[in-house]
Amino acid sequence: MKRILLTGLTVIAAAGLLFFPVPANAIDHQKMDKIVYTQSAVDLRNAMRQLWEEHIVYTRNFIVSALAGLEDTGKIAERLLRNQDDIGNAIKPIYGEEAGKKLSALLRDHILIAADIVKAAKAGDGAGVAEGQKKWRGNADDIAAFLSGANPGWSKPMLTDMLYKHLEFTTTEVVSRLSKDWPSDIEAYDKGHAHMLMFADMLTDGIVKQFPKKFAQ
Repeated sequence: MKRILLTGLTVIAAAGLLFFPVPANAIDHQKMDKIVYTQSAVDLRNAMRQLWEEHIVYTRNFIVSALAGLEDTGKIAERLLRNQDDIGNAIKPIYGEEAGKKLSALLRDHILIAADIVKAAKAGDGAGVAEGQKKWRGNADDIAAFLSGANPGWSKPMLTDMLYKHLEFTTTEVVSRLSKDWPSDIEAYDKGHAHMLMFADMLTDGIVKQFPKKFAQ
């Protein structure tokens, strides 16, 4: 049964969020599509990176602890969910109270669905994994729709692609750990980590473009 589950997860994966301060003078402005990064914009960039790195790091910690049945699994889950609230709170000064609450709710669903998938995978429940993956992609679609509606600089297809890629990397981590393929597990995490920082930078770029006066100094 476990072999069947691993095969299914591998097919899904194949089909298919470290705080690094960035000095203002280190930004390649040409690659940033003529965005002038003032100190306030750099501060936003670093804050956004820290939040989304916590997302990817605590997701990783949860996968490791949940699959191994470690005692810290519940506390890791609590910390991971708190990160989703932190991300929502971070956009409230820009997009408003309700928008922040909405994003937090969508991201909490993202984590709760992921937890169900990990639980089903560990139990060898292939049907549960498939159902969870369907809900997970639907949630990613909802997040992409919400964000693209808030900022015209964040296109829905681009966001969807980025979020699906995040799901793919995370799925590969679960698959690899279940099969004890440690090199693949590490590679998936490394790639997913870099991808999440790129996602954070994309969000920052969109905010700075949308509100240039807010980040003029």
